[in-house]
Amino acid sequence: MNKNTKYIIYLILGLIVLNVINQSFYKRFDLTADKRYTLSKTTNTIISNVDKILFINVYLEGDFPSEFKRLQVETKQYLEELAAENSNIKIHFENPDNQRENLVKKGMLPSQLTVEEEGKLSEAIIFPWAEINYGDKIEIVSLLPNAIVASQDEQLQKAIENLEYSFSNAINSITQKKQKSIAVITGNGELPDIYQYSFLNEVAKKYRLAKFTLDSVATNPQQTLKDLASIDLAIIAKPTQLFSSEEKFVLDQFIANGGKTLWMIDNVQADQDSLFNGGKMLAYPRDLGLTDLLFSYGIRINTTLVKDLYAAKIPVATGQVGNQTQFQNLEWFYHPLVGGNPNHPITKNVSPVRLQFANQIDTLKNNIKKTPLLVSSLLTQKVGTPTFIELQSIADEVLETDYKSGNQLFAVLLEGNFNSAYKNRVKPFETSLFKENAINNKMIVIADGDVGKNQILKEQPFDLSRDKWTNEQFGNKDFLLNSVDYLLDDVGLMNLRNKSLQIRMLDKQKAFKERTYWQFLNVVLPLILLFIFGFVFNYLRKRKYS
Repeated sequence: MNKNTKYIIYLILGLIVLNVINQSFYKRFDLTADKRYTLSKTTNTIISNVDKILFINVYLEGDFPSEFKRLQVETKQYLEELAAENSNIKIHFENPDNQRENLVKKGMLPSQLTVEEEGKLSEAIIFPWAEINYGDKIEIVSLLPNAIVASQDEQLQKAIENLEYSFSNAINSITQKKQKSIAVITGNGELPDIYQYSFLNEVAKKYRLAKFTLDSVATNPQQTLKDLASIDLAIIAKPTQLFSSEEKFVLDQFIANGGKTLWMIDNVQADQDSLFNGGKMLAYPRDLGLTDLLFSYGIRINTTLVKDLYAAKIPVATGQVGNQTQFQNLEWFYHPLVGGNPNHPITKNVSPVRLQFANQIDTLKNNIKKTPLLVSSLLTQKVGTPTFIELQSIADEVLETDYKSGNQLFAVLLEGNFNSAYKNRVKPFETSLFKENAINNKMIVIADGDVGKNQILKEQPFDLSRDKWTNEQFGNKDFLLNSVDYLLDDVGLMNLRNKSLQIRMLDKQKAFKERTYWQFLNVVLPLILLFIFGFVFNYLRKRKYS
């Protein structure tokens, strides 16, 4: 065997060994500064539960604005990371043009974008959606956030930041074998079902939802507490009737036994419908008997109303033309339009939330961690109750000097070890489930019972995210859904919403102004250099060999 043959054999054997090593060991490296393609522990935990084929169809293929090609590329690279971690995850990018009607029927509404190219504006329609199929389950994923943004570049950045949360949340939801349970508390004059439909219909897509009445407390409080203790979350939406001591004890011990709670409380009787019907109404404190219960958890909901110069609009009759009443949408300061805490996953990237006749929350010192979620603007005024409110006051001259009460707290997240309000008190009834405190529990208190109340249009519930009269959009539904998800989140999924990335965007105006320079630099100059090199090379070659 000659020397060359040996080299060839060694080379072949080396290539075989390298190929075996390549098949046995697989590693991807994330070289980005912000580690945008490195999956979090939460995501790794979620996708490890995918034990059969999971298909992800992404409708970001075809002809659409160049800047949204970036979203396509980022989505593809992120999903490739998921597929690399779990071979059961299959990805497919699809052009939506031939199936638009079918996608709309599934709830995937198109987005209309304003595109700027060469200094000219045009409109484009894209379907920024993905569909996940897992067995007989289907989940759709929105790839564009609903938050109010200053520009499409900012919208694109938020969309890319939200990719991990959006897909992880959907995969977690579709692969869960046991749904968590939520009780909608009734029996104390809470909001009727039709006024909670828009919010609860979305909740029911992800969790087991059922009504739970406290009326049975009067006849069998021990059994009522036992039944409620098996629930993961209780929603108390705008109660209007006094809670008995037994009912409060049931709620207290539900919390002490680890139950999560979402409170939407009005401590003042004030209703928008009454105001529209008579043009005037009396707003007065409402006694629900919950003050001592909430006080033990470290908060107090006051009986003052808050007016805010940053407010939502309502339709007001301003005159008549012929027999037709003319309406104008005017800002109603009793409907604060409040911003969310930008540093918390519940409210990050959520549009302003509309409140109606909201009350102010005071926090008290104790061992509970309190995180503000919804806060008013600085330009507020406190209105004590009882007081008369007249619709015609909407036309009064506004003096900023009257609105100097500063930021007011409307919603707060409480986390920690909750002491029972009955720890050192006589109990309304005896129960074997009694606990003096809850370990690592959570609750959210919102000082407005109407935050989750949708309007009615033609006897059908209207979308909570939109006003049927003014067509304004609000973040109420997103805020409440995020609140529910956070309270029931055991794997830390909601924290992925706090992910921040540095996306470097192209300055379109600068690029348009300097386009001739960059076209010359990138197209013409290389050709000139290549021509000069060829000319010099040919000249030197002729000179050498002539």
